[in-house]
Amino acid sequence: MLMNTHEARLNALRKELIRQGLDGFVVPLSDEHMSEYVGAYAQRLEWLTGFNGSTGTAVILSDAALESAAAIFIDGRYTLQVRDQVDARFYSYEDVPQTSPAKWLGQHAPEGARIGYDPWLHGRQWVTNTGMALADRKAELVAVETNPIDAIWTDRPAPSLAPAIVHEDLLSGQPSEAKRAALAEWLKEKNLDAAVISALDSIAWLLNIRGSDIDRTPVTLAFAIANTDGTADLYIAEAKVTPELRQHLGNSVRILPDTEFVPALEALSKKRVAVDPESSVTAIFSILENSGAEVVEESDPTSLPRAQKNPVEQAGHRSAQVQDGAAMARFLHWLSVEGPKGHVTELSASDKAHEFRRETGDLRDLSFDTISGSGPNGAIVHYRVSPETSRTLAPGSVYLVDSGGQYPAGTTDITRTVWIGPDAPPAEVKDRFTRVLKGNIALSRITFPKGTNGSQLDTLARQFLWSAGLDYAHSTGHGVGSFLSVHEGPQRISKKSGAFGGTEQELLAGMILSNEPGYYKEGAYGIRVENLLLVEPRDIEGAEGEFLGFEVLTLVPIDRTLVEASLLSPDEIAWWNAYHATVLETVGPRLDGAALDWLKSQCTPL
Repeated sequence: MLMNTHEARLNALRKELIRQGLDGFVVPLSDEHMSEYVGAYAQRLEWLTGFNGSTGTAVILSDAALESAAAIFIDGRYTLQVRDQVDARFYSYEDVPQTSPAKWLGQHAPEGARIGYDPWLHGRQWVTNTGMALADRKAELVAVETNPIDAIWTDRPAPSLAPAIVHEDLLSGQPSEAKRAALAEWLKEKNLDAAVISALDSIAWLLNIRGSDIDRTPVTLAFAIANTDGTADLYIAEAKVTPELRQHLGNSVRILPDTEFVPALEALSKKRVAVDPESSVTAIFSILENSGAEVVEESDPTSLPRAQKNPVEQAGHRSAQVQDGAAMARFLHWLSVEGPKGHVTELSASDKAHEFRRETGDLRDLSFDTISGSGPNGAIVHYRVSPETSRTLAPGSVYLVDSGGQYPAGTTDITRTVWIGPDAPPAEVKDRFTRVLKGNIALSRITFPKGTNGSQLDTLARQFLWSAGLDYAHSTGHGVGSFLSVHEGPQRISKKSGAFGGTEQELLAGMILSNEPGYYKEGAYGIRVENLLLVEPRDIEGAEGEFLGFEVLTLVPIDRTLVEASLLSPDEIAWWNAYHATVLETVGPRLDGAALDWLKSQCTPL
């Protein structure tokens, strides 16, 4: 039935494309803000194909009779998931970065084709690259006025009208006025008149507001324009504006209906306007340029100050980690008792972890959909459990749980891999787990000179897997926001590099990153050990220059059953013992009874 539904939608889309005079259409998982996670109203890719991963694109050609009439593009995290969710009869599976929608269209688009795209869902560079690829086939890229999926998605949800929420200075550590003043100075230094702020987490950070418009990310749907006098214009649906918001923003932030955003862009004629090509859709560039504005491509001016957490935000993260650590300790204790009984499922385990987090009394949302994978499902890097796929956590299996919470003081993200007893794990599983653990420890312990970027550290986490001919197909670490997005740029720890940040961004004091090496044996099990790290200064006697290191923020025991201690060096064992001593000292006072006894047993020295 599911595949029949998606087949019918694909057929309906092709009819709509023909009606609009298009030979094809590109369907990204995106919204008007280039968000990673999008609201239900923007879930066009999932509605069309059934794929519910966090990133992906589909290309549909109007002529179903073509040998390659449709394709779905995913990266290494979703190579297994896409095959479970998207029907191979209708879509070819394409791996990124080995290929891309642009390359595919350059090979498969009919000669002279008109390929449609929604300019409010794509970045400018994508449009340039795809247009060049199509030119070789004398085909063209056509910006549509009406998204053809919206024309056939009759019960499409409306964008959220939930009220915007004030994020108090007590939690932000810096008033919006100070942030806007710093941005105004940046504009003056660059000889700019204004900056368009499109990214939802940037708007939230700049104005110290939050929201509930997107699941798992506490942001509010809006656009903003920052000015050289320290003022800003906020374009937001009127239903979302409360008296508290008006009082919080004061007279220096003009609150305008979201319908006024395009006219405001048009009114910037003859002005020098900064726009970030990574977070702003091509429609914004086109409107400004067609109106006579001089568009200057600049990285989002809020991204670096947002990434460098101030002392109040750092303290907030530590507080959130203690709350989250206690919740996860209770969950892992529960799992140690119930898991071996053979009745716990991936869904019930995920729900139980959520329950323990809710019991903190401070949880606002999860920070992403929990990855709860037993056995072969754990090998699907970004697996999302459903009633159809949920497995029982069988005794004698590996269970991976990657989860996190949104607390007003901070955002958490942690992965623990657990052996479901009672029998001892196989030697191979212990070997792979310990190699992953060694990589995590190596990255946690490193001291590095100022100016180092994430790609220069990535090898530390992979070296022990590489020595055994193993690797993993995802980044080692991503930035994390402060009660904002669980995936925050520009900092990253990855083999890959890119313009406007990525791994070319040097790591700076105050940044928070994940540390999550892993190993995945297809059809068998998955392993990942993830902690969050805070970049902090290192005082080294006689140092020639500035040096940095990491503070480990996450406070949850690591499953000692899976450790092959003979593979650990004395320094690694010392790290393990010190880490678990800190966990017990910090989290222990929040537990009692059997859960506390369990924590003590898990934190005894190796």
